[in-house]
Amino acid sequence: MAVHLTPDEDHLASDRTRTGLVMEAVRRKITTRAVAPGERLPSIRDLARSLQVSPSTVVEAYDRLAAEGLIYARRGAGFYVAQSTTPFTLADIAPRLERAVDPLWVSRQSLEAEAGTLMPGCGWLPPSWLPQEGLRRAVRKLARREDAVLGNYGHPRGHPALRTTLARLAADEGLPVDGDQILLTGSGTQALDLVCRMLLRAGDTVLVDDPCYFNFLALLRAHRVRVVGVPYTEAGPDVAAFAAAVREHKPRLYLTNSALHNPTGATLSAATAHRVLKIAVENGLVIVEDDIFAALEPEPSPRLALLDGLESVIRVGSYSKTLSAAARCGYVMAKAAWIEALIDLQVATCFAGASPVAADLVFTTLAEGAYRRHVADLRRRLATAQRHAATRLERLGVVPRLMPRGGLFLWCRLPDGLQATNVAQAALRSGVVLAPGNVFSISQTASDLMRFNVAQMSNPRIYEVLGEAMRAAR
Repeated sequence: MAVHLTPDEDHLASDRTRTGLVMEAVRRKITTRAVAPGERLPSIRDLARSLQVSPSTVVEAYDRLAAEGLIYARRGAGFYVAQSTTPFTLADIAPRLERAVDPLWVSRQSLEAEAGTLMPGCGWLPPSWLPQEGLRRAVRKLARREDAVLGNYGHPRGHPALRTTLARLAADEGLPVDGDQILLTGSGTQALDLVCRMLLRAGDTVLVDDPCYFNFLALLRAHRVRVVGVPYTEAGPDVAAFAAAVREHKPRLYLTNSALHNPTGATLSAATAHRVLKIAVENGLVIVEDDIFAALEPEPSPRLALLDGLESVIRVGSYSKTLSAAARCGYVMAKAAWIEALIDLQVATCFAGASPVAADLVFTTLAEGAYRRHVADLRRRLATAQRHAATRLERLGVVPRLMPRGGLFLWCRLPDGLQATNVAQAALRSGVVLAPGNVFSISQTASDLMRFNVAQMSNPRIYEVLGEAMRAAR
């Protein structure tokens, strides 16, 4: 086992004893399963050399860990990890983040919010913006379905009629997809999780945009992989940095948003898309393209899946942003052989995958002509909300980095170098949930940026609280 200090642990060295720091480094390796029960730990001399501490410090650390029952000594053979089970928790995965910018904590602030909490930092539409009447009609139709739909597990591939609809919609884009290239899942997040289970092993490297959707970072943390960020520009990932990262780190996957990028609102250009795909193909890199915001685009932008034909690209998505976050149903589009492997993983991990009830609700709503009208109206409402939010924010000195072509988000810089985490913490005390920039940034270089959901910003109190929070953070 190669135990080493992370930058976070190095930072802690100034206010912790050297013995305590060694104990934490070893404990973290055990907690995150980097070393298994019964496995031998490094020798005292090797660990002292690795951590640049004295052998006596390692002796004391090992003795204390043995007293805790976490490790044990074999006379003349060194120290070993004890057989007792140690829970795996995401909070113990390095690097350790300030709670205000931890993806798990920021997600929970919105998901656990009490009624009346204002949530311009969340990533979804207000219920009043969703097609409630269409969903109610679909629920009434569902109630008249045969007993099997309401009481049985679904097909391992998912609702056949919905998969046919998805194939037709993909073909309309210019992406011919066979039925055996589509798998329905419990959600878009589950689709990503299954792909990660199929293609990744602990210790692999994954490229993400910097900044990127913060739950990408939380999910990849759960898979115990190394995450490398590539700066994201107004036209997509910085191609030179992308190529350099591929050469240096030899990643297994590149995980990105298509359509309207989260959080920046930027759009991938055709030139960048072609260059990124060329680099990926030449280096055996698999691209996972999260297409969840596609319906919110006024006009379609380049798609890596379309350019590639699902050879090196996997498309995932769901309808939680346009239909209902309650009717959870996601999908994966990929090569047929990969879909077969994903079906087995889905059966192994949740047995039946997408709920036939949720899938039927989605299918019935999509099949109605009203859904197209709903999406068109949604784009118009978002465009209006975007202009209004940008105007109100600019009065506070909060300026968007760019004006997106559409979608939910404005990625804004705070004035005077204000720290977004401080502003977010002050606003939370007043019942307003914000999303500070560093929760999206693997490099933690977005400290004065913040993502705003324009659909959640109609209440004037949001701007009052934001102004007060900014003054308090100065």
